[in-house]
Amino acid sequence: MAETLPTTWRQSKLGAISAIRYGLGVPPALCENGIPMIRATNIKRGRIVSTGLLKLCPDTIPSGRNATLTSGEIIVVRSGAYTGDSALVTSEWAGAVVGYDLVVTPAADIDSRFLALWLLGESAHGYFRGQRDRSAQPHLNRQQLADAELVLPPLDEQRKIAAVLSAVQRAIERQERLIALTAELKKALMHKFFTEGTRGETKTQPTRFGVAPASWQIRALGDCAFVQTGVAKGRKIESGEAIELPYLRVANVQDGRLDLREMKTITIREREISRYLLRAGDVVLTEGGDLDKLGRGFIWREEISLCVHQNHVFAVRPDRSTLSSEFLAYQIQSPYGKKYFLSVAHKTTNLACINTSKLKALPVLLPSPDEQDDIVKTLQAVDARHDVAQRSIKCLRTLFANLLHQLMTAQIRVHDLDLSAVDELEETAQPVGAA
Repeated sequence: MAETLPTTWRQSKLGAISAIRYGLGVPPALCENGIPMIRATNIKRGRIVSTGLLKLCPDTIPSGRNATLTSGEIIVVRSGAYTGDSALVTSEWAGAVVGYDLVVTPAADIDSRFLALWLLGESAHGYFRGQRDRSAQPHLNRQQLADAELVLPPLDEQRKIAAVLSAVQRAIERQERLIALTAELKKALMHKFFTEGTRGETKTQPTRFGVAPASWQIRALGDCAFVQTGVAKGRKIESGEAIELPYLRVANVQDGRLDLREMKTITIREREISRYLLRAGDVVLTEGGDLDKLGRGFIWREEISLCVHQNHVFAVRPDRSTLSSEFLAYQIQSPYGKKYFLSVAHKTTNLACINTSKLKALPVLLPSPDEQDDIVKTLQAVDARHDVAQRSIKCLRTLFANLLHQLMTAQIRVHDLDLSAVDELEETAQPVGAA
């Protein structure tokens, strides 16, 4: 907070500038076409989402319980892991009811967007953490929420602060939509490419996992690639022959990307380096994991020199004259590849794994090298757009967090900002396809 507040700002407790009430509590009877009920699980990143939304039978809601929401009110989660999370009620959710959580109704001289944004900031969440730490079960009651202290600029400045921060929020939402759209586009393209190809073929051939273009060859992975297994942890190695190297773990191998931010080391024998070494172009795959991520992985591009891999990660080295690493990686990500792994995997509750022999038996679809390249270039372009959106959203979230803290504590004033940058954000926040 600024050492000295502007003279026009004032300190207040939340309860002095808003009315706070409890929600409905235990839900009455549910019905398919009833009134939406907002719960903690419907509050994500300051917004209300419909995922897992419950609906209540109107005639079972107690008449004396004021649980109906109006636009401009704010829901605050009162218990559980997400205690203190909040969301502004927009016109879309007016008329819904709130479940077990708290509802804040700002006074007439308080901008509801400003207050909702303050509740998302570090000042509010620092206070909420302090309240949670007082009990074994995270909890926030009405009085504790009312006692939260904040500083308030005049209403006009509240509105300007809210406008700036809301512009950043809308830009973030646009990037989130772009990420979702590119993910759906990639999924659709992979299905099309690995069933129809790119050459307009009308003839297809059946496979165990769908159809493929008739001109494509089908060969076992073991016949067109070398499958390298990794090194096990915990082996006893004499110090005279030991060498410590970075190694790729399951945690480093994600679906369609590698996360190399945290690399650990492992001790192996020096003579084993070539046996376990990762080489540029290897397709690295996990042997097991969640059902929807079985066989996850992508391409090792020798980002780290002299790096080996653990035994729960396969390194597949294609014969590049027949099969490109990039094409294989995309095929494994495709519905075709995932269907194969799910069909042969050893399964337990929500988990599955494959072994070396089953990986080598993967029936690889093999178009010509030129068609492989065409498919790869198209999918890489989609991945590149996805990566740009991911980087943008990361930067925007950092910008939002910094602005939120500094504007709410008067470290910077809204009239000192270059609002042309906000105008640019407004333009980028227009819905996809908007004029």
